[in-house]
Amino acid sequence: MTQAQLIDDISKRRAGIRQHRDSRGQDRCWHHPALWRVVPAKTDPRPAVPSWPDFMAGCVQYRQSLAEGLPAGKRMPEQQR
Repeated sequence: MTQAQLIDDISKRRAGIRQHRDSRGQDRCWHHPALWRVVPAKTDPRPAVPSWPDFMAGCVQYRQSLAEGLPAGKRMPEQQR
């Protein structure tokens, strides 16, 4: 790659990472094909979908890791139903 091509490649990867980083709320838990497109190693664009119990257990584990890692972190307001 030329220096210009390398800079362009890095810029695209950083933009994809920032987009995911800056997503809010439940958006982080959604499928992000745009993020995977900036990763150099190609994977199947259709992910293996976990069973509902495994999926929900993963969501709970993720939320617990946030509570442990960011005990005083900013909280989102409760959603109205």
